[in-house]
Amino acid sequence: MGIRVANVSKHFGAFKAIDNVSLDVESGSLVALLGPSGSGKSTLLRMIAGLDQADGGRIWISGEEATQRSVQDREVGFVFQHFALFKHRNVRQNIGFGLELRKWKKDQIQRRVEELLNLVQLQGYGKRYPSQLSGGQRQRVSLARALAVQPKVLLLDEPFSALDAKVRKELRAWLRNLHDEMHVTTVIVTHDQEEAMEVADKIVVMNEGRIEQIGSPAEIYDHPATPFVMNFVGEVNVLPRGVLPATTSGEAGKGADLFVRPHDVEVLMQPRPGSLPARLRRLTHMGRDLQAELVLDSGAVVLAQLPRDQQDPRDLVVGAEVHILTRQGRTFVEDYAI
Repeated sequence: MGIRVANVSKHFGAFKAIDNVSLDVESGSLVALLGPSGSGKSTLLRMIAGLDQADGGRIWISGEEATQRSVQDREVGFVFQHFALFKHRNVRQNIGFGLELRKWKKDQIQRRVEELLNLVQLQGYGKRYPSQLSGGQRQRVSLARALAVQPKVLLLDEPFSALDAKVRKELRAWLRNLHDEMHVTTVIVTHDQEEAMEVADKIVVMNEGRIEQIGSPAEIYDHPATPFVMNFVGEVNVLPRGVLPATTSGEAGKGADLFVRPHDVEVLMQPRPGSLPARLRRLTHMGRDLQAELVLDSGAVVLAQLPRDQQDPRDLVVGAEVHILTRQGRTFVEDYAI
């Protein structure tokens, strides 16, 4: 097992940041801790690294208990959100810094730094300083520095959140390819659902210091365990109980709110059995898809994601009366008192 966390808790004063969390991360896997701000994901990562001490529980890294070990003794690589590079050191010196502290020989450091420059695709940038690099290049230097000391596990705390959307997407693909090549046990913290879905083998969804669900990206999206998970991971319409008739969806009419993905909402020009009248309030062109914002007679707002090759935008006139039909939806009846 790469990382094992057992019954770990952490308080900051009266605030319970982590509430009796247990988690296993398989050796060589890439796991994303996903959740909103304040969910406890960064605190959990920092406790694995040894930067914060747990109030209770135990932590193992590569089969060895690390609960009371120092940061240095845990042999982890940590990548921060804001690069944390030394401005007065060039790229080579930044990458080799940890090796200098470990008293590696100069020729060994040079060889290791060159290996990492090739690995992170920064050949020829060794003499540049952080101020001469783009944000994406600086974050790759940070990652190379973390890998230089050959850590047992690699921990990344929202490493791409300070970058623009295009660079984030490029680095996500790059990180996934790098992980497939190196197979270092890796945990990445993110609040970006798309990022977690794109890079991770497994996703751990956190909320208010607890784990809501653990699963593959497909399991998390297609089979959410709780209303929170379905609300947080991907777009969703939440339709109050009683808004849709039972014939609209196999899940409707059970006395609970209905959760429907926008791509499972069909917009009709004519009514069908089980459909509901709606008014098209807004139509947004999203590239290959159209996003329709619809208002039901009850006042509930529904978003529909419509593929352009299946829906002619000329049929959709803002302000027009249309009809909607849900192909499938989810209820979480157990969350409601009966």
